[in-house]
Amino acid sequence: MNPADRERQLLPPGAPPAGVAAEGGSSLDPRSPDDDAHELHALHWIFVGGQGLRAGWSVLIAVILYRLFTPVLGAMAVGFYPAAANPGFSPGTAIFGELVPLLAMLTAGVLLTRIEQRKILDYNLTGPRRSLRFVSGAAAGFVALSILVGALALGGWLHFGPIALSGADVFRIGALWACAFLLVGCVEEGIFRCFMQFTLTRGVNFWWALGIISVACLDLLLRSQGAMGIIAFVWLNPLPEIRGNSIWGVYAVAVLGLVPCLMLHLKKAEGSGFWQAAWVTSTLFGFIHTGNGGETWIGILAAAAIGFVFVVSVWVTGSAWWAIGCHAAWDWAETYFYGTADSGLQAQGHYLTTSPAGSVLWSGGSDGPEGSVLVLGVILMLLLALVLIYGRRKPAALSTVAAEPAAG
Repeated sequence: MNPADRERQLLPPGAPPAGVAAEGGSSLDPRSPDDDAHELHALHWIFVGGQGLRAGWSVLIAVILYRLFTPVLGAMAVGFYPAAANPGFSPGTAIFGELVPLLAMLTAGVLLTRIEQRKILDYNLTGPRRSLRFVSGAAAGFVALSILVGALALGGWLHFGPIALSGADVFRIGALWACAFLLVGCVEEGIFRCFMQFTLTRGVNFWWALGIISVACLDLLLRSQGAMGIIAFVWLNPLPEIRGNSIWGVYAVAVLGLVPCLMLHLKKAEGSGFWQAAWVTSTLFGFIHTGNGGETWIGILAAAAIGFVFVVSVWVTGSAWWAIGCHAAWDWAETYFYGTADSGLQAQGHYLTTSPAGSVLWSGGSDGPEGSVLVLGVILMLLLALVLIYGRRKPAALSTVAAEPAAG
């Protein structure tokens, strides 16, 4: 008897011959097709949810792409307009300074839409009457900032000086600043109220939101002590030094959102993902302003608070167009028309001339009107007006995106 016959005799009845696996596999591989299918399903679940690519991966890809494109586009901008590298806050440097993140954001966004099989407008840019929403937001931003400046002047905390421009310069420089702040509105609202708000709404829960905000707060704590922050380490780029007590504004908004978001989580309320995302985006919006020179904790809290108002505008109007208009007009009125500091930045080229006076708590000091405690009242008025005008109908946000549980 040859060895092959002896081996066949030792096999149980019905077993395949040695060297041949069932279903065409190898006898040396103990894995079955079911094992492979299970692993593929688990891998698919990690990356893909009910609404496509999971939110965390979308954000990570967007950050990586944005980080790759920004320095390249920045170098191109400086080569085309060398003055963009000069310090100072002028219309020219502002326009080129905002074109870089705008193009980086749009390029990353287009690539991400290919991955997610979406359209750019899906990121909170659809909705009814978009042009009207933009114009009404711009009017609201100018009026709200004018009320704040008027209150500061009546209280003696802001003094007006001579008009700084005349003739054609009034319109020329005003138009340039309008272009610059339209870009600012598009960039900051595009990142926070469009992409981030939309993406986190479909994939964040309370615990993920708490984790993101905790990392941001820890980063500020480390940087305030002269150490490299967590985000700076991951970003592979040094972040601006934390000056003064501005970090307390971020801590304040983080604490203010903690209990409401926890209650929504425990009640499993409809649309709670939207408000968990609002907590994150508003806190991070205050976070990015901490590097501005002259910022105070009130100014940072105000930035986060008006960021929340912009999120509410998405909720009640169905898009970010009102927020873009309001953001651009607020900054234009503050920087160009009234000539005050804007988030601690003093512009070159403005229509009116103003200077703070008295207590920094009331005047805002080097921060500008946004650093005055009165700004919180104006932001609250803006929020109430927004809700009264648009909030009587069913929240538009519920019909545009459904919440998706976060992975893990």
